[in-house]
Amino acid sequence: MNLRCARILVTNDDGINAPGLKVLEKIAKSISDDVWIVAPESEQSASGNSITLTLPLRVRKAGTRKFAVNGTPTDSVLLGVQHIVNGKKPDLVLSGVNAGGNLGEDITYSGTVAAAMEGTLLGLPSIALSQMRVYGENVRWGPTEKYAVRIIKKLTRETWPSNVLMNVNFPDRPVKDVGKVEVTVQGRRKIGSAVTTGRDPRGYDYVWIGAERNEDPSLRGSDLKAVNEGKISVTPLCLDLTHKRSMPLLRKILK
Repeated sequence: MNLRCARILVTNDDGINAPGLKVLEKIAKSISDDVWIVAPESEQSASGNSITLTLPLRVRKAGTRKFAVNGTPTDSVLLGVQHIVNGKKPDLVLSGVNAGGNLGEDITYSGTVAAAMEGTLLGLPSIALSQMRVYGENVRWGPTEKYAVRIIKKLTRETWPSNVLMNVNFPDRPVKDVGKVEVTVQGRRKIGSAVTTGRDPRGYDYVWIGAERNEDPSLRGSDLKAVNEGKISVTPLCLDLTHKRSMPLLRKILK
């Protein structure tokens, strides 16, 4: 793909005003002169591959070739490709940069990954990008700003399968301490290990799911292990969730 001539659709799940979107907009515009931005009006973290079917959606123009959608990341990509972007369809979808990693089972919840997934479903090469962070502290965007362009260019030199998207995670390290790029498998990391209860000012009880995760950073070759070692993780994700090795047994017991 000739990125200088490519039409790039930029999106995210943190919302149209998110700092990470500004980072990705700058990255995209450094490699192409034809960049469109279509992102959710507000934060949609952990929305997964949710699509709005029972309510009307509204599109707000937020700048030159920049639009906000009052829906999910999936809605944003779908409307961007099918309704908003004029003329030819995008050649590439970039989603992010998410403020926080999308690793392990996070990807099943992630709106950042879901946006790239929707791009893939629409037949477009798609890359999700996330910057690891320590929650409660400022995000260090340096690793993404330094290395994202190089990785995007390398990934788009080749044609990968039409049902595959790329999930890229940058470590939370000073730029000088960032290690090599490692091609990884999806690790094991499940959100929801901490649930807090309380009572709101009106006297009603509530339950709040915390950000803490049960994770296994030791799994060899995993995205979690890579970023914990200061490396950049690139994981090819497949839309086909079929576990093919189970099929012979199922055919045997269900005949």
